[in-house]
Amino acid sequence: MGGHRRRRAEPGAGVAMDVMEDRCAGADLGKADVKVCVRVPGTGRRARYEVRTFSTMSDGLLELRDWLVENDITRIGMEATASYWKPLFYLLEATEGIEPWLLNAQHIKTVPGRKTDVKDCEWICRLVEHGLVRPSFVPPRDIRQLRDLTRYRTETTRDRTRDVNRLSMFLEDTGIKLSSVVSDITGRSARAMLDALVAGERDPRVLADLALGSLQGKVPLLTRALTGSFSEHHAFMVASMLRAIDEANDRIARLSEEISRQLQPLRQQVDLLITIPGISLTLAQVLIAEIGVDMDRFTTAGHLASWAGVCPGNKESAGKRLSGRTRHGDTWLKTALFVAGSTAARSKGTYLGAQFRRLVPHRGSKRATLAVGHSILVAAWHILHDLVPYRDLGPDYFTSRLGRERQTRRLLAQLSALGLDVTVTPHIEPT
Repeated sequence: MGGHRRRRAEPGAGVAMDVMEDRCAGADLGKADVKVCVRVPGTGRRARYEVRTFSTMSDGLLELRDWLVENDITRIGMEATASYWKPLFYLLEATEGIEPWLLNAQHIKTVPGRKTDVKDCEWICRLVEHGLVRPSFVPPRDIRQLRDLTRYRTETTRDRTRDVNRLSMFLEDTGIKLSSVVSDITGRSARAMLDALVAGERDPRVLADLALGSLQGKVPLLTRALTGSFSEHHAFMVASMLRAIDEANDRIARLSEEISRQLQPLRQQVDLLITIPGISLTLAQVLIAEIGVDMDRFTTAGHLASWAGVCPGNKESAGKRLSGRTRHGDTWLKTALFVAGSTAARSKGTYLGAQFRRLVPHRGSKRATLAVGHSILVAAWHILHDLVPYRDLGPDYFTSRLGRERQTRRLLAQLSALGLDVTVTPHIEPT
């Protein structure tokens, strides 16, 4: 532990603010140490502030916890700095009587003049003291463990995709155009051809005869595509890339198995989420890992969408709206929602598909897809909150809500703007 110093309470400038927490603390975390400022009642109406420095090793964090307990601290705020906050947060989370708050860095960096770590922890302490900050969402332990698994699986999947693309580009160096004929160079037929190349087979006719299924009708084209200058160096490189792809496949399979095992108690929630168009089993697992299943943490579906960063931004000055950009939010969740929105946008006969086609002409593909992802997240909140399956509003929702006559007038006005005179005749059903 480093040295400590005591500070007398400084008289406040301007209007005094109400004190919401009599015994609180603020922590500024780094990789090697953490500086903590505690606020406890002093003599009279004054408060006493004290700052100490502790090591981020386990023994230092235990000493910090004991110091907080000794001062009867009930709440401590800390900035979400990389992953350095996790050991301290988890330790204090398990300590009775202390409530750790993880604070958004954007919410505590808006006031200038804090230039040192000591001033940072003092400022965080004062924000907690006067109730000027709110804690960020930190899921319970079981959801955090599930989140580790799903995020690692996502990263491994991305690594595998990069390896497949790297293999495809490397084959261009040999003049082999296998990716121009087959849709997946890691499929059974393509993999058999690549393994034969690595093993020493160079005859393109022999390699093309390894085609299976529908590719057997493309043997002449495969023969041309497999003609190239494949050397021993290329064989070594391709073997290394194929080995990396196989290892990634094994990791993904093991991670998926463990995720399914941990989600067994939440199987009902997973099955309900899959009823949403665009949500696969993998995406349902990611949703639960990122937001949990306790929707009481989010007051409304709008609060959840705001936390996730998929709703329009709110930036206004002098009565003018300056920007509607979405905030950063949970990037893992936003990526999953974008993938789900892209899939749902291609669906036929669904509300989400109709929403995409309605927005894409004037919003563009990306914004329309994110809007569909927003709708999916809102639906997920209601599904997890009420434990009910998804109920589709139907592809005619946007037209039926306008009313038959209003929709007819709108379409006629559009045709008239194009210079067309249209006579509308009601459709008579055959008897």
